[in-house]
Amino acid sequence: MAAKREPRLVSLGYGKFARADRIFALVPLEPGERGEGRRTYVHVDGLSQPVVASRSERAILADVEAALTEAAGIPRPRRTPKGQETLLG
Repeated sequence: MAAKREPRLVSLGYGKFARADRIFALVPLEPGERGEGRRTYVHVDGLSQPVVASRSERAILADVEAALTEAAGIPRPRRTPKGQETLLG
């Protein structure tokens, strides 16, 4: 098992980053609110206002999950290429 460590920074887009363990909510912007790099409100512990991210909430959430898993020392699951499931099972 890998050693535990501090969670890494997650890119919010356009040079904005937040530590994975400090992000506590992701709110997608409504279509009328989007534009000019605005896609998601990211609520970060310690900030009174959400950060406006240019990445989608799904992309940010996937990176947060990966960063927290990595920090906890949990190995990543191995992916089996399509079509090879029967060869290994």
